[in-house]
Amino acid sequence: MAAGGFCKLPNGSVVVALNLPSPQGSAQGRVRFLVLAQNRARALTRLRNLGLRAVYLRGNGAPPTPDEITAVLHHPDGLIWRTAPDTGVACPVPSQELWHPIRALLRRPAPQA
Repeated sequence: MAAGGFCKLPNGSVVVALNLPSPQGSAQGRVRFLVLAQNRARALTRLRNLGLRAVYLRGNGAPPTPDEITAVLHHPDGLIWRTAPDTGVACPVPSQELWHPIRALLRRPAPQA
């Protein structure tokens, strides 16, 4: 089950955070996604439209931290990711890795010659 949560902002929009297995396979382990949307359903729909089909948010066990909210608010796409440490706890552990745009994760690797 994916750890995740949400936070409602004063303007009515929502930031959703989810820890999911990497769409690239086991090469990267787990990935933490942050999505800014008008509501939780639209945030999950944005992820499903990118190919992450089995994405559900049950509960609020690992809501986004204030630093994560700031990161997603300042990104033009409103959808970012970074690898998540696999510590077995629901709360995210601070990471030194920078946030990446979703294009960097879903980009297909160049074919080997």
